[in-house]
Amino acid sequence: MKLRILSYNIHKGFSVGNQKFVLSKIRDALRGVDVDIVFLQEVLGAHDEHARTFEDWPLASQFEFLADQMWPHFAYGKNAIYEAGHHGNAILSRFPILEHSNCDISTNSLERRGILHAGIHIPDLDLKVHCLNVHLNIFGRSRARQLEKLKERITGFVPSEEPYILAGDFNDWSSRASKLMEDSLGAREVFRSIGGTHAATYPSRLPLLKLDRIYVRGFAPQQARVLTGAPWHDLSDHAPIYCDVTLDKL
Repeated sequence: MKLRILSYNIHKGFSVGNQKFVLSKIRDALRGVDVDIVFLQEVLGAHDEHARTFEDWPLASQFEFLADQMWPHFAYGKNAIYEAGHHGNAILSRFPILEHSNCDISTNSLERRGILHAGIHIPDLDLKVHCLNVHLNIFGRSRARQLEKLKERITGFVPSEEPYILAGDFNDWSSRASKLMEDSLGAREVFRSIGGTHAATYPSRLPLLKLDRIYVRGFAPQQARVLTGAPWHDLSDHAPIYCDVTLDKL
């Protein structure tokens, strides 16, 4: 069985430079890709001010609006909380989510971050897959501490005999995350595994920086691509990344 996976920093539903609210267009674009599990970063769970300002603001949360009829199962990790609302990471799934939790890995009061960890049951394989969604800090020293917390989470809560998928916006300029994942946590990054290098995903109009990743353990990457061009370059400041994987031996 092939699993189709996508990871996307949706920039809270706004286009580059916050010029337009484009959440409906993001939903249409995601539907067109037709994936099984979606990892989303910078998702607004609620924002009272925006709800009053934009006529097309959804009544439901952004992750529920995007899930709609395509992904009946979803989980949300609330990271940043402020007067108008809150935002964080979300996972949308075609398969049942058995449980989920959000682990705080914030290192300062300005960048509130978490690891959204969901256990997903794949009925056709009778398999539990751990799905972890992250958005790490911009500055290297804080990011290094978060990678250590990520290591603790995986070694402490993901049994060695169970597969996992780790995806998100790593803000990783030095590939330190991949060294940790490969050397200590038995995972491989899909783009690096297939093509020898990470994918350039930022900025979306002309991707130069390699910020977004998908790591897998217990799966074999079959293909991976960055979704660029129309309509993606008019949506978030990040380009989404997509991959197909098949079950592999642990």
